[in-house]
Amino acid sequence: MKSIGFEHVTLRRGLLAEKERLSRRKTIPAVYHQFDLSGRNAAFSFTWKEGKPKQPHFFWDSDVAKWMEGAAYSLRRQPSVTLERKIDALVEKIEKNQREDGYFNIFHTVCEPGTEWTDRNHHELYCAGHLLEGAIAYFETTGKRQFLSCMEKYMAYIRDVFMVKQSAAFVTPGHQEIELALMRLYRLTKDASALELARFFIEQRGNNDKDKDIGFGKLYAQDDYPVREMREAKGHAVRALYYYSAVADLAAETGDPALLETCRAIFKDIVTHKMYITGGLGFPHGEAFSLPDYLPSDISYCETCASIAMVYFCARMQNIEKKSCYADVIERELYNGILSGLSLSGDAFFYENPLGIHKKARDAAGRVVRYSAITERVENFSCSCCPPNLCRFLPSMAALLYSVDGGDLYVHQYADSEATVDGMTVSQQTAYPMTGDITIKAEGASRLLLRIPGWCEESFTLDAPYTIENGYAVIENPMGEIHLSFQMKPVLLAARAGVADCEGRVAVARGPIVYCAEEVDNGEDLDALYLSRRFRARVRREPAFGSMPVLLTTGYRRRASASLYERAELAEFDETEIRLIPYACFANRGPSDMLVWMNAR
Repeated sequence: MKSIGFEHVTLRRGLLAEKERLSRRKTIPAVYHQFDLSGRNAAFSFTWKEGKPKQPHFFWDSDVAKWMEGAAYSLRRQPSVTLERKIDALVEKIEKNQREDGYFNIFHTVCEPGTEWTDRNHHELYCAGHLLEGAIAYFETTGKRQFLSCMEKYMAYIRDVFMVKQSAAFVTPGHQEIELALMRLYRLTKDASALELARFFIEQRGNNDKDKDIGFGKLYAQDDYPVREMREAKGHAVRALYYYSAVADLAAETGDPALLETCRAIFKDIVTHKMYITGGLGFPHGEAFSLPDYLPSDISYCETCASIAMVYFCARMQNIEKKSCYADVIERELYNGILSGLSLSGDAFFYENPLGIHKKARDAAGRVVRYSAITERVENFSCSCCPPNLCRFLPSMAALLYSVDGGDLYVHQYADSEATVDGMTVSQQTAYPMTGDITIKAEGASRLLLRIPGWCEESFTLDAPYTIENGYAVIENPMGEIHLSFQMKPVLLAARAGVADCEGRVAVARGPIVYCAEEVDNGEDLDALYLSRRFRARVRREPAFGSMPVLLTTGYRRRASASLYERAELAEFDETEIRLIPYACFANRGPSDMLVWMNAR
């Protein structure tokens, strides 16, 4: 099964269309502007000298490369001479400053010349991977080969250093990414050396004596086991998920059952033990996966890049296995874990996405004592991996909607859209996720397979004969308009017994959207609020939050006592209205406490 590329899909209306347009209008220009201010764009001129300000960092190449990739996708949606010229200017600098042997890295050429391939922590291969992805995207959009030729030359050099001469101080990258980029290059060019190098990096990880511990122990960098023995998601979440994505690519390309079993086991481990209700992944100690069932809200990290990487992994797995569980996770990430990383204005960002904010969590000196005391998105980070990652994700996310497999046409995600590929056409008319009503029309397909989300629990209607197959409603020889409707009732959710920080609390969801309470709506001391276990909520659309509705419910506020402690049975409560907003929309109205997991009575 293969995805229908985003270039063949038109998002017409609704939330995803709004975010795609926002990325083009605001996000991509805003990130480029910040890269101008920080010196990242200028660094590609290779003119920095010792003692000058804005010294390049060893990951700056990757930041700009991700922006270039996203800009290329945006150009494919809407041509722009200005944007294309900006990419071309960067490509000219890359070609001019690439070494004759193919090496390209700003930091190790300008700041520490002669130190290439000596420090596994220095992201050289990670930067190379992102540059390669940017080059592929730009070639596919414009047909211009200059950037891609530079990167093919670089990959040949890397193959010579790591596979032939084995002259580097390490065998595999400290931060994975080049593996999936090489798989992408192979699929574009069918150059077997790209597949060979990707396989080398994948199979040598945790399987050699040369790689040194990069900190936090071997599991932090997924070095503790060879790939075919891995069964748990461990270590730095973003690095791991880029790696697992490449493993899935290699499994799909080679049919290796052991690699596929690794991917299956890791997916199961993540979704049953290590994923927050918002789709978030990781806590602040090393930006790493937690131990099983350890998902504390107050130190949730949930890096935006980790949610994007989880989508990349799941998208590969859904095309291999044709099971709805992967699309379910993609949906959760789309509407919660990823969009929360972007402000409603499109030009400010969260690196991490906490599930709780407590502004007063400070000591007497005013120092933050709880990690997630972040209250507002910012326009720039010194470590700016997440903003350009959103730049490349948002313009290309339409590729997540549909797949084809022979005459089978799969609908994985619901959005007002249309697509044409391989003699098949499909269209959706819907206001999803504002409502659960969807009208679908497909032509040229022998079977239409519609995902039934895991959250709906059979609460749907479909006006065509169907059978269920791997979580999809299968309609043979689809004709005319088909009407599908999901019941979008707001519900209370509870975590499994024993999940840290969730016991006795509940969260609210409506369809794929997770909700939260903010102080700006509900007053101080959100911990004094209690949702009713006989939960009912009114749905209201508010322009400020676009196509995601607000919920209003009647709950309780516990009265403050004169005593610091009191007998539990003496606690008094007043009825109060509680206003809940989509989690992805929090922290857009000034500093405010926030809670996802709330008390209930």
